[in-house]
Amino acid sequence: MGWRQTNAVDHQYCVGGKFCAPAASPGACCPQLRSVQESDAMPGSSPNGGFACFADFYQFYLGEHANRACRRLHFVGTTLALFCLVAFVLSGGVPWWFLSALGAGYGFAWVGHFFFEKNRPATFKFPIYSLMGDWVMWWEILRGRIAF
Repeated sequence: MGWRQTNAVDHQYCVGGKFCAPAASPGACCPQLRSVQESDAMPGSSPNGGFACFADFYQFYLGEHANRACRRLHFVGTTLALFCLVAFVLSGGVPWWFLSALGAGYGFAWVGHFFFEKNRPATFKFPIYSLMGDWVMWWEILRGRIAF
């Protein structure tokens, strides 16, 4: 299956000091990226899986979260993870809170992917960008820019 176009979001997130215009389609920010196959490995050996720009990855990430139930589970899990991280800091670093944050964040997200979206979480191939994408998507849902 090729690229799934979803809500284009007018972000300007990039890494490595590169400024990108809003990405409305795959490759808009990073022309060397033509398309993404869900089952294919990305070219390059960078920790970001060949995505030179977060804006392009984020379009891919949104395509991997097209199912509303999956997005809702991500939002709930990320919100619970945020509360657990706050509790971790306020408790002086009690490890249980940090482990709870990981369990809530990944647990809810993976249920969404395996049972609703029926795809493999992007975390397995793109751990850094995936974590960034989760927080950006959470913020966009909170602001009403992505449907909850």
